[in-house]
Amino acid sequence: HYTDPDQAAEFVERTGCDSLAVAIGNQHGVYTSEPKLNFDVVKRVSEAVSVPLVLHGASGISDADIKQAISLGISKINIHTELCQAAMAAVQENHNQPFLHVEREVRKAVKARALEKIKLFGSDGKAE
Repeated sequence: HYTDPDQAAEFVERTGCDSLAVAIGNQHGVYTSEPKLNFDVVKRVSEAVSVPLVLHGASGISDADIKQAISLGISKINIHTELCQAAMAAVQENHNQPFLHVEREVRKAVKARALEKIKLFGSDGKAE
């Protein structure tokens, strides 16, 4: 089920929300197969509403699809699962080490993944 542009416009108008999460073939958590995003929905909803669009469940979506979604109006991208995966990989790689070492490696791994995504999203160098 995809977000309906007309319903989205009515929802934004009636609620005065600050942003809108859209359903375009995305899902929360780990994908069991390659997601197939409906970019026409992104374009149509972006044209129908005046608020930033949010993409939930972006962990596992290809870099090319992320870039295309951004070009069509996605402004906020949620990647919690991917950050958790980076953290868990660091825990597994360091499970025999003292806790403070594990904690430091987890922080480094999550930071590295976040920086990769910040660059992919085109947000690097934009802090004021």
